[in-house]
Amino acid sequence: MFKKILKILFITIIILLVGLYTVFTVFTAPKSDKKVLEVYDSSIVKPLLTIEKYKDFSFRKISIQKDPILPTLVFVHGTIGSLNDFSKYMSDSLLQSKFNMIAYDRIGYNYKDKNSVQESIAFERDMLLDIIKQLDKEKVILVGYSYGGPIVLSVKEKIKKILLLAPAVQSEVEPMPWILNFYKWKATRWLVPSVWKQASKEKLSHRDDLKKFEKEWHLTTNSIVSIHGTSDWIVPYQNSIMLKEQFNPEQFTLLDLEKGNHGLVWSNFDFIKEQLLKYVY
Repeated sequence: MFKKILKILFITIIILLVGLYTVFTVFTAPKSDKKVLEVYDSSIVKPLLTIEKYKDFSFRKISIQKDPILPTLVFVHGTIGSLNDFSKYMSDSLLQSKFNMIAYDRIGYNYKDKNSVQESIAFERDMLLDIIKQLDKEKVILVGYSYGGPIVLSVKEKIKKILLLAPAVQSEVEPMPWILNFYKWKATRWLVPSVWKQASKEKLSHRDDLKKFEKEWHLTTNSIVSIHGTSDWIVPYQNSIMLKEQFNPEQFTLLDLEKGNHGLVWSNFDFIKEQLLKYVY
């Protein structure tokens, strides 16, 4: 009887683990075009989903371009992430009335993407500049979340505003979670879902790549606001503290979220929306 109980318990645990792994894989994988657009079914303004080219790469871009007079929010996602991370902002009726908006999948994070992440802030910056090249830069507001933070911060061209959301901008405090070993170890790499392999690769190279930029963040002339949770352990709050020390108070503003975590893009939507609305004029 004891052996039967152990067997049943073992089988149950295996089924639960497989189920959790399947749910995790499906939930975190980039969504199809159809799934992306379903979010906007009840939206007053329907965005346009297009396949764009940069160098030899194809990527998805979703945009709401209504009026050239309005400023344009350009969202850059983190690691792991996708254009869908900002769907709540792009489907918000008030934001739709005040802004044009763009979000896109970085290389390696597109739906069924066969390309690898480029592991280069410089590449990501140049791709971003290509995306906004036709826009009036004086009306562009770059919003960078997590790994998207150093990408938008590396833009030196004069734009309207840079908004950083929990930016990963300092190598010194860049954490390397133990779970990355599942990707590093060849024996367990096969267990890592495809998009997480890309995220792991980018994460492992991020610390060294940051060293090429982190001492020059202050060279930008753009006005910067950083919103960061004080309890963020994925991208520590210290990132924004160190960044604040590089700038004068007139150029850089730090808005801390007491006990806030790394999911601020979703959990602090109302606060971030309130900040964005300040940049309309």
